[in-house]
Amino acid sequence: MDGFAAPGTPAQYNKVGILKVGPSSAKNVLVLEPGTSAGSAYFVPLAKWIVSRTNGWQVWSVERRENLLEDQSELDLYKEHKVTTTQLFNYYLGYLKDPSIAHHFQSIPSSSVEFASQWGMNVAVQDLHAVIEAAKKLGGHVVLGGHSLGGSMVTAYATWNFGGRAGAADLAGLVYIDGASGPTPVSAQTATQDLQALDAPGASPWLSFGGISAPYAGLFEATGSASALLEPNAPSLGQTSGLLPSDIVPPVPVTNVGQYGYALNPATSPPSLVAAQAHLGQGIASIGPVHGWNSSGALTPIDRFATMFSGAGIQGVDGTEWYFPQRLTDDAGAVADGNANPAQSVLGVDATMGHALPKNLLIYAFGAHLGGQTVLDAAKVLARQSDIPMDNLTLVNRQSTYAHNDPAGAYPNNVFFQDLVPFLEKVTSRG
Repeated sequence: MDGFAAPGTPAQYNKVGILKVGPSSAKNVLVLEPGTSAGSAYFVPLAKWIVSRTNGWQVWSVERRENLLEDQSELDLYKEHKVTTTQLFNYYLGYLKDPSIAHHFQSIPSSSVEFASQWGMNVAVQDLHAVIEAAKKLGGHVVLGGHSLGGSMVTAYATWNFGGRAGAADLAGLVYIDGASGPTPVSAQTATQDLQALDAPGASPWLSFGGISAPYAGLFEATGSASALLEPNAPSLGQTSGLLPSDIVPPVPVTNVGQYGYALNPATSPPSLVAAQAHLGQGIASIGPVHGWNSSGALTPIDRFATMFSGAGIQGVDGTEWYFPQRLTDDAGAVADGNANPAQSVLGVDATMGHALPKNLLIYAFGAHLGGQTVLDAAKVLARQSDIPMDNLTLVNRQSTYAHNDPAGAYPNNVFFQDLVPFLEKVTSRG
């Protein structure tokens, strides 16, 4: 759908996507904003579960504009079993080591997308506004939720000044999933330095996720999750390629699913990838010349996790963002629970109505490993600013037991989900 007409951005990129799950007749909409380097398909397994356990709800997962830059062609073919795992790997990564591979992915030069250095919070919030307006037209309640940095976007949207009216005026509830905006902003000096870094000659507009430059973190995740799901028992091409970071390469030969689990399970995944982790099981299987994955004890089943990130069964999208705007991360530091501050002035952030939220707004905050108690504390500050009763808040901290992606992925036992369903029912019970 049409999004915000960002200055300097070609018209074909002024779009925002919605991945809709649930009956079209449902009037209530839970809009979910993915986190850093995550795409709309990330929420699909959770969304299907939500609509199966609630009445009158759809779930809309936001597909941000930067994903229009992705080349999903070979991944789409792989999902349809029209190319092999080797062809998938060679197209996106193998050609980097083997110059004889002529048919391959083309990375986008930073010089051709300099306009993306302006894709910060204002652009993302204005795009989200188009989504919220579409949801409102159904005539029911609209709840806005977000995971990780998506939680900061929830606060930014709720407190954004839309012509003297807070964004939350159109919302019945807010959901924070291990991410929020705390009350303390970055300094104006830091904000200025961030802008200068983006404006430097040759600077990339994209975030390096876990220290891996764009688009390769996304390509590792997309190909790894897809092959782990569709050809789990084949020997891992990534392990022997020499392309993966050494700290995610297992010490024994592994299958695709073994490689995937080793890279993202907290027991073996490096600290730099903490934002990509979930509790996927016990670890590499002890049997084999080529070792698989022992999923016993998993909080998040590894096939479900791979489905989230590969976008299995869905064409044109996956659960990652190969190109994530650095400006969006920079701007998130100025939101500060919706209070005006010098950094907002520097960055052009207008989340200034943190004291003007509707007093009947419901808020659910869930803390996992990355955000923990700080997510709950930020929600409480936001509520107190606008005299929202504490009875309107559902606060759950599972920092010691839930990795960053377990709230969206855990199944069939999921504390986040168990409290989300009654939260949504409470929204609808208000009429």
